[in-house]
Amino acid sequence: MTEEKEHRSGFINIIGQPNVGKSTLMNALVGERMSIITSKPQTTRHRIIGIVSGADYQLVFSDTPGIIDEPAYKMQEAMNRFVKGTFEDADLMILVTEVGEKYPEDHPLLQRLQNIQPPLFLVINKIDLGEEQALLDLIAWWQERLNFTAVIPISALHRKGTQSLLDLVLQHCPPGPAYYPKDQLTDKPERFFISEIIREKILLRYQQEIPYSCEVAIESFKESQTKAGQPLIRISALIFVARKSQKAIIIGRQGAAIKKLGTDARKSIETFLESKVFLELHVKIRENWRDDERSLRRFGYEG
Repeated sequence: MTEEKEHRSGFINIIGQPNVGKSTLMNALVGERMSIITSKPQTTRHRIIGIVSGADYQLVFSDTPGIIDEPAYKMQEAMNRFVKGTFEDADLMILVTEVGEKYPEDHPLLQRLQNIQPPLFLVINKIDLGEEQALLDLIAWWQERLNFTAVIPISALHRKGTQSLLDLVLQHCPPGPAYYPKDQLTDKPERFFISEIIREKILLRYQQEIPYSCEVAIESFKESQTKAGQPLIRISALIFVARKSQKAIIIGRQGAAIKKLGTDARKSIETFLESKVFLELHVKIRENWRDDERSLRRFGYEG
């Protein structure tokens, strides 16, 4: 008779500067497209949970926004609060950096990490883009400043080293119960991910300030059928912008830009939902929404 393994569980929180690959790592660990990924910084605005479960374990990963040193809006202050919250409930912390990145000696994150109690992993991402000596120098630099339980070089994009990281995380998680149903992948509803997909397409399609001035809200989500009897989901989404000129850019000449945006978003949403989708996009001006507390609460920045 085989001895039953003790169940392990824990909250594993991923932190780091913008654009070092935290969302890519999260997706690699969870195995689902949990966080939108673009080459632009400040892509992730919310704290997003991804759950990995097995018969005798449950790992609850948390992807956070990149730390903003000098927030310009209340929205960015809220994003920093999401990061701060990760220090309060972590069973294990993962600091993600990349080859070539170093922090100033007086950076507040370094000071905060010097006093944390949970195990701290240093994950050095994008190792495929740097030389081996540069990687060794970076490891030495970090080890002089913080006491790490483990240092793991990876390439999250190419899934190199991510399984070793997952194994180490499991080893260091304490005995504990399952906090979520074993078949649950995240704490966010489908509407949240649909709005994130649309926002991702805005980030990819538009330039300069436009993507950072936009927020997306799902107005309606209705399941129906096509004339042929196939499942069809009808989605209406609002794209909020801060100025009239931004609305004109999002829509484009004779609606050409928003039509292309809608096509791109619809295809990705169909893949995500595994269903045919009819998507309507509308643009609404809400001046200074990034500093308006009521708007921020509506968009989920009250945490």
